[in-house]
Amino acid sequence: MRSSKDNLQVLHEDNHIIIVNKRAGDITQGDKTGDTPLSEVVKRYIKDKYNKPNNVYLGVVHRLDRPTSGIIIFAKTSKALERLNKMLREKQINKTYWAIVKNRPQKSQDTLINFLRKNPKNNKSTAYNKESKDTKKAILHYKAIKDLDNYSLLEIDLETGRHHQIRCQLSNIGSPIKGDLKYGFDRSNKDGSIHLHARKIEFIHPVNKETIKITAPTPEDAIWKACD
Repeated sequence: MRSSKDNLQVLHEDNHIIIVNKRAGDITQGDKTGDTPLSEVVKRYIKDKYNKPNNVYLGVVHRLDRPTSGIIIFAKTSKALERLNKMLREKQINKTYWAIVKNRPQKSQDTLINFLRKNPKNNKSTAYNKESKDTKKAILHYKAIKDLDNYSLLEIDLETGRHHQIRCQLSNIGSPIKGDLKYGFDRSNKDGSIHLHARKIEFIHPVNKETIKITAPTPEDAIWKACD
């Protein structure tokens, strides 16, 4: 079992929130696998750091897919959780992702608008160009910011937060994310990750109203390091 000091990278912490850099492979919250979720690791970190004798409160504000790395915000108080949830709903938290893809998109930058339908049986979403039953509108903006030997680095700003949205929409334009077998890449990464990273976040602190801007270092990986 991972200990609270085992590579937990804290990017920001105050009385109300804690922001960490999730490793690819970590689950945000408990699921049917029974693996220790990141939320429990953060709780133990807080408990150890502040010698708290009782249970630690920690609210999960949002999630990242298991094979994805990068920024996750947790709330340390119920007041912060309630306000952050409202900010998410009202699109007041700006998230920027980096994705390493094969097949550089035809346009160097573009806005992708699709309608996604999630299939719970295979935990996969499909992108459609027109709205139909059980679809949800998905909007993202991307720009190509670096060409690598065999790949391209895209920077992505999300307007909506749908199931597997970035993975599905990029695959739909023929640019699947490196390592993402589920969405059309030809082979998996050895560690089970995909090259999708929640790189930056910007929002107004839910309590003290200061502007928070965080950039998460990319994973220790030769291809990621070529992007920095």
